[in-house]
Parts: sequence; C-alpha cells; structure tokens
Amino acid sequence: MTHPDEIRVKKMGILIRTIENSDLEFIYSSPVVTGTNRPAGLYERYFEEQEKGQRIVLLAFYDGEFAGHVNVIWKSEYPLFDEQNIPEISDLIVLPDLRRHGIATALVDEAEKIIFHRSPAAGIGVGMYADYGPAQRMYVLRGYVPDRLGLMYKRKPVKPGEMVKVDDDLVLYLIKVRPEK
Repeated sequence: MTHPDEIRVKKMGILIRTIENSDLEFIYSSPVVTGTNRPAGLYERYFEEQEKGQRIVLLAFYDGEFAGHVNVIWKSEYPLFDEQNIPEISDLIVLPDLRRHGIATALVDEAEKIIFHRSPAAGIGVGMYADYGPAQRMYVLRGYVPDRLGLMYKRKPVKPGEMVKVDDDLVLYLIKVRPEK
C-alpha cells in the first residue's frame, strides 16, 4: 500500500494528492467550504484521522487551483459497511465553477484505487434530492448498486409510511465490488 503522503496523481490538468497540515488555511477560505455549514475544526479532524491511518483525504487541484476533495474512511459509521469491513468514500465536493471537468471522476478513481488495494468492495452514500443528481448518476455509471437496505435517515432505515426530512441525512448507500482483472 502506498503511504498517504506519497499519493500524487496528475492527469488532464488535475493534480490529486493527500491533505497536508499546510492546506488547512486555504481549504477553510475556499468556496468549497465557505458556502456550506461545515463545523469548525472539521478539516483539522480529517487531517488528524489521516495521520492516525483512519482515513485518507484526497485534494484535487485543477490548473493549480484548489478544486475539491474526497475522503476514504477505513471504518465506516454506517452499520452495514462497518459489519462487512467495507471502506466508505465520503464527502466528495468539487467547486461549482469547476464541475464538468472530470475532477469528481478523478477523485473517485483514486479513492477506488486506494480502497481496492485493500478491500474487495467500496461503499458510498448519496443524498436523495436534486443537488445530488449528478453524483447519483455518476455512481450508477461507475457500477455502484444499492446495498439492498433502502433509504436511510441518519444511518437508520426509513420505514414505510414514515415521514423524514429531505436533507443531507437522507441517503441511499451503494456498494461497488472490485472489478476482476
């Protein structure tokens, strides 16, 4: 397995590398973060968990500018992934102005490569409202299928007839099995 500090991939003007402590300041000032309700200290926690081997945080740069990120979480908080030791791809974000340049695809390509080096399957959760439409489509086209447990709200099954809030906590979890070589 490649050490996280050694992950550096460049193609089509996109550089992907792991997060470094010196990245935290510009990440917090980036539109990726400033337009969201990210809790204070989130990226410090991500960096610390990467240092402990609990996750890998991949950053994307497009033509030298910060473009987005994704996480590989080795021990998912989603019960099914945790029980089956399925690493989770999480928190995929690309700057709105830089979408449709292959950045999300490059980030997920690298995340899957890392996961499939250690695990026969990768998991991902995707939101269920229109903002997630492009991600939903991308995951299906990449070979992800529903985990068979249906919709989850805050990682718990949504029961028939139950009312839930449509927000970032309403998720369908998907799994992709490592392709045969």
